Amino acid sequence: MSNNVEAILSRYLHRRERLLDMLIALQESEGYISDSSVNILASGLNLSPLDVRETLSFYHFLHDNPSGRHTIYLSDTVISRLNGYEEVKASLQNAVGCDFGEVTEDGAFGLFDTQCIGLSDQEPAMLVNGIPFTHLTPDKVRMVIAALKAGVSPSVLGNPDGHATNSKAYIHALIDSNIRQPGPIFFGDPIDIDSVIRDAVTMVPLEVIDATSTSKLRGRGGAGFSAGLKWRLCHDAPGETKYVICNADEGEPGTFKDRVILTESPEQVFAGMIIAGHAIGAHEGILYLRYEYRYMVDYLEATLSSLRQRGLLGTGIGGNPNFHFDIRIQLGAGAYICGDESALIESCEGKRGTPRVKPPFPVHQGFLGCPTAVNNVETLANVSRIFEQGARWYEAMGTSESAGTRLISVSGDVGKPGIYEIEWGISLQDVMDLVGAQNPRVAQISGPSGECVSAARDGNRTFSYKDLSCNGSLMVFSYERNLLEIVRHFMHFFVEESCGICTPCRAGNVELYNKVSLIIEGRAVEQDLDEIFEWAKIIRGSSRCGLGTTSPKPIITSLQAFPEEYKQKLVEQNGPLLASFDLNAALHEFTVATESLQGSDGIQTAEVSK
Repeated sequence: MSNNVEAILSRYLHRRERLLDMLIALQESEGYISDSSVNILASGLNLSPLDVRETLSFYHFLHDNPSGRHTIYLSDTVISRLNGYEEVKASLQNAVGCDFGEVTEDGAFGLFDTQCIGLSDQEPAMLVNGIPFTHLTPDKVRMVIAALKAGVSPSVLGNPDGHATNSKAYIHALIDSNIRQPGPIFFGDPIDIDSVIRDAVTMVPLEVIDATSTSKLRGRGGAGFSAGLKWRLCHDAPGETKYVICNADEGEPGTFKDRVILTESPEQVFAGMIIAGHAIGAHEGILYLRYEYRYMVDYLEATLSSLRQRGLLGTGIGGNPNFHFDIRIQLGAGAYICGDESALIESCEGKRGTPRVKPPFPVHQGFLGCPTAVNNVETLANVSRIFEQGARWYEAMGTSESAGTRLISVSGDVGKPGIYEIEWGISLQDVMDLVGAQNPRVAQISGPSGECVSAARDGNRTFSYKDLSCNGSLMVFSYERNLLEIVRHFMHFFVEESCGICTPCRAGNVELYNKVSLIIEGRAVEQDLDEIFEWAKIIRGSSRCGLGTTSPKPIITSLQAFPEEYKQKLVEQNGPLLASFDLNAALHEFTVATESLQGSDGIQTAEVSK
């Protein structure tokens, strides 16, 4: 094992910022990361073992104990739970022979829950050694486990026709792209990528930035910041070394558009990165790819190799002898918080994905302390089309404040789940009709961190930055669904995914989760609703990143849209004690505690009270 660790250290040139790559390589080759491996890594990187463990312990897909030769992660999302999750989970336990969170005695299987894996349009779904299996049923689970026990590898099982792992056909064999409506930007007419890059890199960098600003392109990752302004700030920032990072860490439940873009149009994304690199003066780009999309790496690496062979990556790009730029892929290891650009940068540096305090902003001090432009997958793919068709062409679409189009990932109670390209300004009702919404009551815009609205009352609202800004997800829930259970699941997601650095977020989201549980159990009073608003105000006002500022939204926006759901569950407060306070349970706990003290080393309750 020590030779393996030394080889991994050499592969990554003993560079501290590549620690996450090293841990992933060890996880994949050994099945877990042992104490001895931690010690060798620490010595080779001039770190303490605790420094290495700090990173190791943060990420969901890294283990310091054996996780099974076949490590299975079942996606636990609201959408999955509406489509047979519990039956699939029970079937997995029965077929494998252990509970979730455990490894079988023979070490063959490990069962684990995980959050959204970017497959909400085809759930229930799971990853087996990183290979996705979708549309699960108990019968399909039994078939998969039986095949694995018979010695069939997960990659062969998911790819029976034997497509090369670096081909698009391989990705298509594993999962569906489900493109329901292509448009002028995505999945329609192919782009002449070579010409777009060659033309763009002959422009003066400030001309590239001006054209991007003229298009009114705004970031598609959630914040909606002007792409042109971000590039200008990064271009103007002092420093010889600058970086472009593409954020492909789409961990928001219900969102999977970036997966489809990277499957169908990866060159469109990489061309956007190249153009951004030329604009800001960078020579290196990083695609930060969530670990749940590990199965795409060979395909994306092959795409990068093709661009290099065509003179579009490397030195003298596109015939410009002064522009040198290349791209590498950085895998994440399972942390929703890394969708925050500063947490993502920390992760790229081999650290815990803890959001940074701002300022300084990444455009001034980002990766390795250098000016860094972080853009979303969809944003960069837009750039390629803008430089093919022109900034004015792009700016003419949409509305005055929301130019272009928007990709949305649609799931839930709809007839046609999948990917839709819509033009900004379209109404919610038109989108509901487009996706075949079935008896819709609730529309969850932008995932749990977005907005819960009424399909009936809010149908005239529009998708735009002034109204429903939408970060790329639409989940639809019918009248048959339990809204409060959905809200509780969303709050559980935020409890699980908080990095814990901010106390109000770490503790406050637990409190909000408990409040929703009290309401569901019929033990809440009006004061509990008041406290929800107070806690939400504190969490949103004192958290350093977007997770904390948006985590109360599942409760707050659903309470505003459907107050009757909450009000009908409330009970009257009788006396000074809240309905949520269980006096008998509290007295029982006190009795157990005192009896324990009385029986411990002869210590008496009376003595303790002194």
